[in-house]
Amino acid sequence: MSAHPADQGDELYCATIVVMSAVNKLDALAIVALAVDSLVEQQLTQRPWIPLGDNAWVEIEIPKFGEPPPLAIDVYSTLSDEHAKLTALTLITSLEAHTPWAARPDFEI
Repeated sequence: MSAHPADQGDELYCATIVVMSAVNKLDALAIVALAVDSLVEQQLTQRPWIPLGDNAWVEIEIPKFGEPPPLAIDVYSTLSDEHAKLTALTLITSLEAHTPWAARPDFEI
């Protein structure tokens, strides 16, 4: 099992994308992993993540029980805010090409 990249002590940058979908966290992780041809790391822990290359990864936040969507997909980078945002935009393209989800950035472009 790979160590969580957030535990390495590097400065973290986050860009969030939003998907209006009612899906549980495990299913959302599986869908994203398939869309980016990656694996879910530490999937049975409280902080599962999906690697998106050497310096970026995805974590997913779902609404609490009884709250409506959206699903928040956080794209983290150890390089820069711009890298996190570019990786998030690339993820939106992959999600929209491989899933029925319509995603939008929760940051200014």
